[in-house]
Amino acid sequence: MRAVVIHGQGDLRVEDLPVPVPGPGQALVAVRYGGVCGSDLHYWRHGGVGDFRLKEPMVLGHEVVGTVVSYGPGATGPRPGTAVAVHPATPCGACPECAGGRRNICRDTRYLGSAARFPHVQGAFAARVTVPAEQLRPLPAGLAPRRAALAEPLSVALHALRRAGEVAGRHVLVTGAGPIGCLVVAAAKAAGAARVTVTDLLPRALRYASAVGADTVVRADDPDDDGWPPEVDVAVEASGVAAGLDTCLRLVRRGGVVVQLGMLPPGRSPFAGNLVVSRELELRGAFRFDTEFDEALRLLAVEPAFDALLSAVVPVGDAESAFVLAADRDRSCKVLLDFGD
Repeated sequence: MRAVVIHGQGDLRVEDLPVPVPGPGQALVAVRYGGVCGSDLHYWRHGGVGDFRLKEPMVLGHEVVGTVVSYGPGATGPRPGTAVAVHPATPCGACPECAGGRRNICRDTRYLGSAARFPHVQGAFAARVTVPAEQLRPLPAGLAPRRAALAEPLSVALHALRRAGEVAGRHVLVTGAGPIGCLVVAAAKAAGAARVTVTDLLPRALRYASAVGADTVVRADDPDDDGWPPEVDVAVEASGVAAGLDTCLRLVRRGGVVVQLGMLPPGRSPFAGNLVVSRELELRGAFRFDTEFDEALRLLAVEPAFDALLSAVVPVGDAESAFVLAADRDRSCKVLLDFGD
C-alpha cells in the first residue's frame, strides 16, 4: 500500500509499505481522504513541530476518513463498509489528567503522526491503517467524506472556544486566518458570537475567513485599517506567532480571556506580561481536543459553508505537490490527499 513518510526536514516520500493486520481491539480502515495539517507541514519544512523533533521516519497524517474493512480479535464497531472518521488520540486512561477529565493533555497519550514520543506514533496517511476500534466514528447521515475530513481541525477549534468560555453575544477576535483560524470563526458563529473579527497578512486568507462567517477582516500589517476594533471580549490566537499574541493581549477588554491556540516557535517568545497583570487578563492554552470530535461531526453534517475551506483534493501519488500547495497560503486553505483506488 502507498503511504506518505517523512524522513527528515524536506525529505517527504510516497512509499510502498505492507498492509497492516488489525490486532486485538483494533480496526482496519481503508483511508479515503486525509487533510494536510499545519503540523504535517512543520515536520516537512522544519523536521519537527515546536519541541517535538523527528528521530526516525514517520508516516504523517491524523485528519482522516475512510471505511471500515475488518476487525482484530475482540474488537467490535461499525460494520465493515461503514464510512467513518478516525479520532486520532489514544489517551492512557490512567494518569491524573485522564482521571480529571482532561484527556486531551494526557501525559502518556498516543496521537497519530506525532513525534512527541519515541518510538514515534505512526500516522494515517496510508491506504490502510489500524487504530483502536473505539476511535471510529460513523459519519452522520448526509455528511460527505470530503467535508468530514475537517472533523479533526474543527475539533481543535471547538476545544479552543470551550477554553474561552461563553462566546454567545460577544465580540471574538481571531488572529490568523489559516485553516484552524477559519474553523474557529465558523465555530464561534455557530456558538452565537455577536461579532467575529479576524486578522491576517494575506488577503486570500481573509477571504476564506469571510466565507465561513467573519463579520470583519483586518490586514494585520495595516494599523490604519478601519476594521480594527477598540476592544473585544474574547481573543483566540491562531497564527502561532508572537505578534498575534501581542495583538490579542492589547485588544481584549480588561478582565477578558485570551486563548493561545497556535503553536509558537520553539524556545522563548516575547510576551506582554504586564498587560496580563495590570488588566487582569486570563491567558489560557488550548491543546488538541477530546469529546469535541463528535460535536464537530454533527456540526459539519448541517453546515455546508465548511466546503468553502476545501481548496484542493490531490492524489496521494502527488503528495509533495499537495504539501507545496498547502504551504502556500496565497493559493489554498485546506488541502486533502486522496487515497482512493
